[in-house]
Amino acid sequence: MYYIFNGKGAEFCYLPNCRVKKNIREKGLTISKEAQHTLKAGWVTQTDIDNTILYGDVNFSRSKKPLKAGGKLYVIEGKTISNQPIDIEVANFEDKAILIDVKKR
Repeated sequence: MYYIFNGKGAEFCYLPNCRVKKNIREKGLTISKEAQHTLKAGWVTQTDIDNTILYGDVNFSRSKKPLKAGGKLYVIEGKTISNQPIDIEVANFEDKAILIDVKKR
């Protein structure tokens, strides 16, 4: 199948890590006030967050925790452009995804 659809813009996302990140990207990411504050601090950028959602790894042992407001919390591990390890926390709902916080590891 891969060779048939290769180059046609098809994305194969069968593994859980890929499915979670694709689901978040498709919804778009709303940034919470706490995360906006972290972005204003300057040590992490929107590009770092976007790259983490694209290339990072979902830490399932720290994820899939149900939230009071519904949805589930996912922790995605990545790095900034300056190679600083970060964790982003995303609340994933049926119709939206919210960046809750960004933390240095």
